[in-house]
Amino acid sequence: MQDRLQLLREKQAQALEGGGEKRIEQQHKKGKLTARERIHFLLDEGSFEEIGMLVTHRATDFGMDQQKVYGDGVITGYGTIGGRLVYVFAQDFTVFGGSLSETHAEKICKIMDMAMRNGAPVIGLNDSGGARIQEGVSSLGGYADIFYRNVRASGVIPQISAIMGPCAGGAVYSPAMTDFILMVEETSYMFVTGPNVVKTVTNETITSEELGGALAHASKSGVTHLTADNDVDCLDKIRRLLSYMPQNCEEKSPDQPFVTGEEKRPALTTMIPAHPNQPYDMRDIIREVMDAGSFMEIQENFADNIVIGFARIAGKSIGIVANQPASLAGVLDVKSSKKAARFVRFCDCFNIPLLVLVDVPGFLPGADQEWNAIISNGAKLLYAFSEATVPRITLITRKAYGGAYDVMNSKHIGADLNFAWPSAEIAVMGAKGAIEIIFKKEIDETSDRASRMKELEEEYNETFANPYKAANRGFIDEVIHPEDTRRKLIAGFRMLENKVDRLPPKKHGNIPL
Repeated sequence: MQDRLQLLREKQAQALEGGGEKRIEQQHKKGKLTARERIHFLLDEGSFEEIGMLVTHRATDFGMDQQKVYGDGVITGYGTIGGRLVYVFAQDFTVFGGSLSETHAEKICKIMDMAMRNGAPVIGLNDSGGARIQEGVSSLGGYADIFYRNVRASGVIPQISAIMGPCAGGAVYSPAMTDFILMVEETSYMFVTGPNVVKTVTNETITSEELGGALAHASKSGVTHLTADNDVDCLDKIRRLLSYMPQNCEEKSPDQPFVTGEEKRPALTTMIPAHPNQPYDMRDIIREVMDAGSFMEIQENFADNIVIGFARIAGKSIGIVANQPASLAGVLDVKSSKKAARFVRFCDCFNIPLLVLVDVPGFLPGADQEWNAIISNGAKLLYAFSEATVPRITLITRKAYGGAYDVMNSKHIGADLNFAWPSAEIAVMGAKGAIEIIFKKEIDETSDRASRMKELEEEYNETFANPYKAANRGFIDEVIHPEDTRRKLIAGFRMLENKVDRLPPKKHGNIPL
């Protein structure tokens, strides 16, 4: 028995060495942790249980039968984060460049299947050179097996992808189908075709960082949701992100201890500028209304005319969607509509209540927007809110004009509670545009055009640029004093805690993709 135990210990030691000391040193020189180090920093101390440590590939071509490493380039298993079960795979770049083989894919698929059966999140730490060329179609089939499971798991368990090195070609599609993508600045990149192919096909010279680095995807494409300074920062952000989510679609997010006090916030009274066209930062309102330090913004550098993120109110996790008057006056456009729609659908998948803060002058006009399908992209956000069955509360702080009023979680598309501040302006459009249409003939015929327009604008504002017409019709449930906002929201979400709403029986809807 001792001999057999010694053999086991030797094999385990070989597996722990990965690609060997030299390659581990090269990984560290790039500013990157090894796969095992990443798992160590991600999971609760001592909680990791490895599955498939002694797996090796089955390839024999190109001398591969002489090159076998235990684990085959990916470490898989389960552990806990904050005491809650998670499944994790970490690609090991020191072994065959983290390339995906048939058995490498089988290991990933195994823990994804286990996560589905046991209702726990899956976290993928990606650091791979792509498909293992020596295995041909077997490695491509392995990718497809993973893609299929990504889709089956979507909306059932949270899926998080961290890009911590190269991720190119077919490898990018698995992270793209997960719920959140994190990238490490300067050491990770994602693209379907790399700089060399781009140079050959388009004659464009571009670096990997410019083409698919963390900052490019955070600000230009919106593919990545969060960026990190280094590997440890990335893993810390994953831990924090998971704290707002339930384990699966059948559960609710864990509550944090909280003792309710008076909850008045006098600072909110002065946050709306006196002039209706003056910008302000909606994040200031979010931070004042939410539990201190609890707001975690998502996609901060992409489509910044809308703000999305997680926070807690009275210890309970919620999702926030808010127009941002400090950017493009808070208009809705193609990018902001898609950004918000996807976030709304995630929250609805996982029973996370939604708070919507509205200050929107309408949709962004222009040929570029029309040709880039603002119609169908704006409809994505409308569809997402209309489909959502989680508790939904809307607060209109200032403008809510035109179709954008409808889209931003209005009472008409199923919002549960709709509040407005006295500063709210709920109308088809702004005063200037409205009077130019309504009184066009009169204005054209008057001798003092400017004076008459000013009078008509003031009359229109007095009649329509307020929340009371909507409140009269019951479209606004209550016009509230700004300092009472937090207290009202706490009470509202508590009232809605046991809300039950179901969609009509169907296979699935047909969102305007």
